[in-house]
Amino acid sequence: MYSKKALQRVEAIAKKIHFIDNIVKEKGSIIVALEDEQNARAAILMHLTAIAEQFDKLLHSGELDILKHFDKQDIKGSYELRNFIAHDYEGIDFHIVEEVIKERLPIVAKGAKEALKK
Repeated sequence: MYSKKALQRVEAIAKKIHFIDNIVKEKGSIIVALEDEQNARAAILMHLTAIAEQFDKLLHSGELDILKHFDKQDIKGSYELRNFIAHDYEGIDFHIVEEVIKERLPIVAKGAKEALKK
């Protein structure tokens, strides 16, 4: 069984993915959402940053068992993306962000769902 705090962190990851999905649905596509520099893009990038922060807190709190539900590359990649967002906001490659949203977030969401079942 996982600690309450670890489960809360995974719930936060799932919630942020849900928020990103909703933004994309509202805008009609990932591309259109990322083109909305004032609102949707900023929100998506903040949610991606928050996901990385939750993974980092799980790693540093010793809650490694719950992380087995996630691909190590997704955990590492989320933190690398967070660093790009934090340190080179204007230089972000939005094709990479699009790929992350399209290809990797559904996998992370599935891992979160599996972790929360236990």
